[in-house]
Amino acid sequence: MSFLEIEDLKVHYPIRGGFFNTVVDHVYALDGINMSIERGKTYGLVGESGSGKSTTGKAIMGLEKITDGRIIYEGKDVSKQIRGKNSTYNRDVQMIFQDATSSLNPKKRVRDIIAEPIRNFERLTEGEEKKRILELLDIVGMPEDAMYKYPHEFSGGQKQRLGVARAVACRPKLIVADEPVSALDLSVQAQVLNFMKDIQEEYGLSYLFISHDLGVVKHMCDHISIMYRGRLVESGTREDIYKDPQHIYTKRLIAAIPEIDTENREVHKANRRRVEEEYRQNEKQYYDENGKVYDLKSLTDTHKVALKNIEVGGN
Repeated sequence: MSFLEIEDLKVHYPIRGGFFNTVVDHVYALDGINMSIERGKTYGLVGESGSGKSTTGKAIMGLEKITDGRIIYEGKDVSKQIRGKNSTYNRDVQMIFQDATSSLNPKKRVRDIIAEPIRNFERLTEGEEKKRILELLDIVGMPEDAMYKYPHEFSGGQKQRLGVARAVACRPKLIVADEPVSALDLSVQAQVLNFMKDIQEEYGLSYLFISHDLGVVKHMCDHISIMYRGRLVESGTREDIYKDPQHIYTKRLIAAIPEIDTENREVHKANRRRVEEEYRQNEKQYYDENGKVYDLKSLTDTHKVALKNIEVGGN
């Protein structure tokens, strides 16, 4: 049972021009996104830069103005209401930002940074607050004395872990993680991702994991949606996407994943060439005459793909 429903979400930016600075066109950053999020699961949103994935996350958080569509949270439409400081939605839906450094106030100690959402939504004594902060630092593998330090005293990976601690401070139901490890070294990425999984098991929360890295998404996510030009081109379980990709854009993303198997290097190169040839020959099957992605259609109960012609069925 999903607790968050995204229905036909659109974010359009006006393009102005002419002598009177009138609206002459729009940039369709999001152009009709539908998603359902269930408790305790991790959802991946994958696409290249400019595909609209970060805009989706910001729209869910209320950081982008929605042009059309609805966000339904626990049966209530929250897309057009003013999300006040003490709203339940603001407490239950938190975000981890890509740039940990800019998301942490350099003038505040870690204790105050992590305590900020707690102070906004809960009324704890000073002792209870300190106990909660120490628990959060322990969960993300940080020492107790970290609470008295400033952000500049930590490495990039440590800052990202502090961002995770702040995001889970009020035990939210959903965390929108926008490229949370893309700026980190590979070994540090693994640490942060493992901490995120541990936290999910402890609190039973859900993630919307936004990334351009299909390898990371494969490790983290139960369900994956692929974005291109502000629309979803394919959506399904991890097995659907990796074992049976249907849209050419998905196939191209998977083919582009670096391979460390040097013995089969020529096989991988041949596969990439085959995918590119398929794209050149069948482009009209995947996009309309204006280059717009078609609407999603069901291939199976879990697998949806945006194709012009598809045999619709279910199991």
